[in-house]
Parts: sequence; C-alpha cells; structure tokens
Amino acid sequence: MGKGGQNDKQDEREVKSFTWDDIKVHDKRNDKWLVIGGEVYDITRWSRRHPGGSRVISHYAGQDATDAFRAFHNDLNFVKKYMKAIHIGTVKPEDQSEIELRSDFRELRKTAEKMNLFKTNALFYTLHLAHILLFEVLAYLTMYYFGTGWLPFLVSVACYTIVQGQVGWLQHDFGHLSVFHNSSLDHLLHHFTIGFIKGASAKWWNHMHYQHHAKPNVMDKDPDVRVEKLFVVGDKMPVQMAKSNKSSMPFNWQHRYFFVVGPPLLFPVYFQFMLIRHVITRREWVDIGVLIAFFIKFFYLYVPLLGIGNTIFFYFFIRVLESHWFTWVSQSNHIPMEIDEDHAEEWLPLQMHATCDIEQSFFNDWFTGHLNFQIEHHLFPTMPRHNLYKIAPLVKSLCEKHNLSYQVKPLLQSFIDIVSSLKHSGELWYSTYNQYHVS
Repeated sequence: MGKGGQNDKQDEREVKSFTWDDIKVHDKRNDKWLVIGGEVYDITRWSRRHPGGSRVISHYAGQDATDAFRAFHNDLNFVKKYMKAIHIGTVKPEDQSEIELRSDFRELRKTAEKMNLFKTNALFYTLHLAHILLFEVLAYLTMYYFGTGWLPFLVSVACYTIVQGQVGWLQHDFGHLSVFHNSSLDHLLHHFTIGFIKGASAKWWNHMHYQHHAKPNVMDKDPDVRVEKLFVVGDKMPVQMAKSNKSSMPFNWQHRYFFVVGPPLLFPVYFQFMLIRHVITRREWVDIGVLIAFFIKFFYLYVPLLGIGNTIFFYFFIRVLESHWFTWVSQSNHIPMEIDEDHAEEWLPLQMHATCDIEQSFFNDWFTGHLNFQIEHHLFPTMPRHNLYKIAPLVKSLCEKHNLSYQVKPLLQSFIDIVSSLKHSGELWYSTYNQYHVS
C-alpha cells in the first residue's frame, strides 16, 4: 500500500507542467532545475554526484541544457537511466515551440552523424601518440649519446617541448571522450597522456575545461575568463572592475605586462599550483599516484645526466616554452571574442559569440592540435578532431542563414588580436576609472 502510494505520487510528479517563468527561478545553489528535451529535472542533489562535476551542470540551472547535454554525452541511453529519478515534469507546450535556429542546429548534428563524423580514425590517433613517444625518446637519447653541452641540451629541450605541447592536444581528445567514445577507455588513456606523459591531473582538467565548454566566455562561469586579479577582458569586465575599484592593477598596461606574467608563467606557476592543490584538497588518489609516477620517471632519467639542479632547470625551461605555446594558441580563439554575463543563449549563438577559427594548413592543424577549428570543436566537442574540417562548411552555411558571425583568421593575426583586445579592454577600464574615481 505504501509503495503503491509512492508510485502514485511519482506518477503525479511526472505529469506536472511548468512555464519558463516557473523554471527560471530555480537557479540557486540549493534549488536547481534544468530542461533537457522539453523535460524538467531537479538536479539540486544530483549535481553533487554528477560525474562531470557539480559546476558544469549547475551552470545551466534555470535554463535549457538540451544541446549542451547532447554535446557532452556519447551514450545517451546510459545517461538517461540516471535521469528518471530526478524528472519532475515537462515544459508547457506554449513555451516549448521549436524555434528555427534550434531545429536547424539539431538537424546539422543529425547530418554529421549520418556522415560518420563522430567515427574515429584509429590510425590517426595511433600515429599521433607514436610521434609524441618518439620525441620523448629523442629528448632523452640526444643528451645520453651526445652529452649535455648547450647544443644537445637545447635539442632535448625542443624535443621535450614538442612532447608536452602535442600531448596537451592529445589528452584533450581523450578528455572529451572523442577517441574511443567509451568512458572507461578514454579516461584510462586520459590519465596516461595528461598524467604520466604530461605531469598534470585529469580530474583537475575535467573540472576546469568542462565548465569552459558549457559556458565559454561567460563571466563567473567560465574559469578561463576569471582573470580579473591580473587582467580585464571584453567590454563588461573592465567597466565593472573600474566602477568597483577593487583592484590596484594598472590594467591600462596589461597589453604590455601580459608578455611577462601571461605566457611565461601560466604553466610553470599558476597551473602547477592549481592542479596540485586540486588533487590534494579533493583527495584524488589516482591523479596523485600518476603525478608521482611522472616525476619519478622524469628525475630517474635526467638526474644521472644533468644532476638535480640542472634537471630542475630543464623541467621549468620546458614548462615556460610549453606555456607560451599553449597560451597563444588557446587564447587566440577566445580572448578577442565577446565576453559577457550569462544571457541563457541557445547553444549555437553561445558558442559562435565566444569562438573563432584559424586558417587551415598542415602546420596550423599540427601546431594547434586542430583547435584552429575551435568553432566546430565547441559545437561538437565529442567529434574526433580529424573530422572537424569536414563539418566546417555546413556550420558556416548555418551561421549565414541565421546571421551569426563566422570568423576565420590567419594564425599570426589571431595572436595579434590577443594583444589588441587586451589593450582595448585596458583602455576601457582606464577611461571608466577616471570617470568615476578621479576628480
């Protein structure tokens, strides 16, 4: 009798209908609803156990997460098993009309699936991993056979920097589950590439990067633009920081000091501190174990050749070079684009406003890890990167139909735009600051 009563109550809950006005107010820390495919889910408790992290799912509280949900998950049937218990109703029909933009994008995804663009080329990833391992071997053997003079030392530095740069792009593929499309296998190789080869944390990367993809360039939600302690970016942040007068940084000079505190220090200082703090405070024992294995391998190989002091110098020299490589590539697609507060945009315009592409060439594909197709990657993060160029013309056509900007730049111009945008934001901060605080 008791169980029957509970089932009746569950049935009653499942047929409830909500307007968007009902849903939008459930965006608080202890009260979170979201919509997927016209169905309403209460994620208040579930968010704490969400495998992708509580923040990434919470960023869509009070909003439609349909396209984000589809973008992040490969096995929908498996995921939906966990959704039944948190389903509380549907969106009222008058609020759930399928707008043309949303419908067209979902048709584009179906087209990509029919074109087998989510199918992985195993040879591509095998060769890519092989060339990374080859450069790691060359980095060691160069000094082992030719000594530790400046020339072999610098050749080894170059080889190991290539290892770190390229494995950064490869771990990114495993992290997005875009290689095997199997959670267990992709996570295993993710730990191997980002942990044992690169010396970073898979869990820390997931925690940060999934948030970035869910809400790119959205202030207070994308960790990549939580930079206000050192920089102001976009048009909104400089004005807010100037009015609040919370920082004493000379942001009008940021386009100059960026070259000192940005690319050189991101990896060797900030990332090192953040990832170590993350794995320790959250007791990520697997990540800690893999990190220890990386450092044992590194020091076991190089201390006999260089001594402890020079090995530490070798390590940080590589980190500085790798940091330059990553920073210029990763920020070229985002920092010059729109940076704003969350306006609950549809998936397509949300990603288009925050991303741009870089021209295709063999070098650009290799140097950026195919993130020169950043637009396509953000729209379809589980698509293997070697297929991104195939969907690009269709994405461009869809953007033209809906009057959305589709930007493609030369590589060098994309780097110049980082500095130009920093200068623009700094000048905006300076003029606003003088207006409110200088008499």
